Amino acid sequence: MERFLSTWFVSSLALALAALILGTKMSIGGADESTLNRVLALAVVGLVFTIVHEFVGGIVKLISLPFIVLTLGLLLVVINALLLLLTEWLTTSFGVEFMVAGFGWALLASIVISICQSILSVLFR
Repeated sequence: MERFLSTWFVSSLALALAALILGTKMSIGGADESTLNRVLALAVVGLVFTIVHEFVGGIVKLISLPFIVLTLGLLLVVINALLLLLTEWLTTSFGVEFMVAGFGWALLASIVISICQSILSVLFR
């Protein structure tokens, strides 16, 4: 349980940093919302992203393992971008505002999120 909570916290921070870096191309929560509502939206998006990444991502990565090896791991970036878009779809269906401007921006966001998660995981160990 402790591992899940720390992963959720790190993922939420990484999503916030990616939204900050990408500006208008990725946003979490509405611009007219209060700070508390934006933090709650970030927590929900982080939770959904963590669940999607752990469960759906694990299955997809296991199934596509030969192609990941064949592409020397570059397919992982595409898989992470698709998982981010799935997270966007799921959270907007729950009524939480989360937007990524398209697949190309999702690719860039997945790279930024992966780098941020790596750095934050080391810092919060």
